Amino acid sequence: MQMRVLAFVLAGGKGTRLYPLTKERAKPAVPFGGRYRIIDFVLSNLLNSGIYSIYVLTQFRSQSLLQHLRDGWEANGLLLSNFIIPVPAQMRAAGEEWYRGTADALYQNINLIEQADPHLVVIFGADHIYRMNIREMIEYHVNKRSQVTISAIPVERELASEFGVIETREDSSVVAFHEKRADAPTMPGDPNRVYASMGNYIFSTKTLMQELYADAAREDSSHDFGRDILPGLIGRADMFAYDFQTNRIPGDPPDAPVYWRDVGTLDAYFEASMDLRNVVPALNLYNRRWPLRTAGYSDPPAKFLYDQDGRRGHALNSITAGGTILSGGLVRGSVLGRGVRVHSGAYVEDSVIFDNCDIGRRAKVRRAILDKNVRVPEDATIGYDLERDRQLYHVTESGIVVVEGHRSKTDIATITL
Repeated sequence: MQMRVLAFVLAGGKGTRLYPLTKERAKPAVPFGGRYRIIDFVLSNLLNSGIYSIYVLTQFRSQSLLQHLRDGWEANGLLLSNFIIPVPAQMRAAGEEWYRGTADALYQNINLIEQADPHLVVIFGADHIYRMNIREMIEYHVNKRSQVTISAIPVERELASEFGVIETREDSSVVAFHEKRADAPTMPGDPNRVYASMGNYIFSTKTLMQELYADAAREDSSHDFGRDILPGLIGRADMFAYDFQTNRIPGDPPDAPVYWRDVGTLDAYFEASMDLRNVVPALNLYNRRWPLRTAGYSDPPAKFLYDQDGRRGHALNSITAGGTILSGGLVRGSVLGRGVRVHSGAYVEDSVIFDNCDIGRRAKVRRAILDKNVRVPEDATIGYDLERDRQLYHVTESGIVVVEGHRSKTDIATITL
């Protein structure tokens, strides 16, 4: 059966717990893995799954995100026949307000659903690091004759208080939702794990439209899928949980474990970045049958200079993006973005370095996140004296030092009068 599928990507969150990385950008626009942005994961998953009609709902600090969508997805001709279109808040609510919740974001754009008239509406968040074959989730939805399907990942029972938990029967039909409760019910047949909602949904269009209109009319609603729409459908609609651990990516080994990380905090973001360093990383960025797409930057290759004792540019267990030059410096266990410079005698260890940073001669950086355009002076240290670092930078509870970036000047074309 041919299914018309319309996708909405929710990309409007503030991402306050990722501050200062979200001071000037939306969370989905935060860099990851050297050359990507967080939103690239959900967009790549959709495209690789054959879903090409995508609206991206933006809101807070969206300029960086909009530029990335323009430069990375529109300019490269990745979509020749369909579209990825960013959509700001349409002010369709009675008070002409910004999006009041995830459900209101869809309601304010309900005309787009009516115009497309799809069989299914796919609603995915833009702030997680994962790979997913969404086609398999759609097949599950159709085979179950479900009206609503929610992607869920099994997590240890001790982590139940950190997630929205889905309670299901043996057949995976949804019984109840439990928001961040330590005593949330475990999975059927598995007393040690619970089903954590991933915040990704598939709706049959008729059901979605009815619920959006009804929710918009309720004054006591927070207009959120997780808090209002989905709990309200219990007993009224066929709703199932899709077990993400059954998902398989073409080109991966059959026994490859699934990967999903909620990078909602600086520490979680740092740990997910460090996952990329492993010899066999849990997150495989090198599967050509399931590419992670992004902007096609015209950067030169990375370069490693000098082969002298005490002045040898090299990187170990690290990722380096295009245009990066290691000029006699040593990088170990780190992720370097585009156009980074590491000068002679400098040492970078267990760190995430964003684009265009410059690490001066003999400088040392350890367990740190450096935002774009940071300049580390010669002989300076970051991550070696946390008390001093707290006076200058943001330091997380686990001791990750986050150095705020600097906005670079934008070249503006001139005209002759």
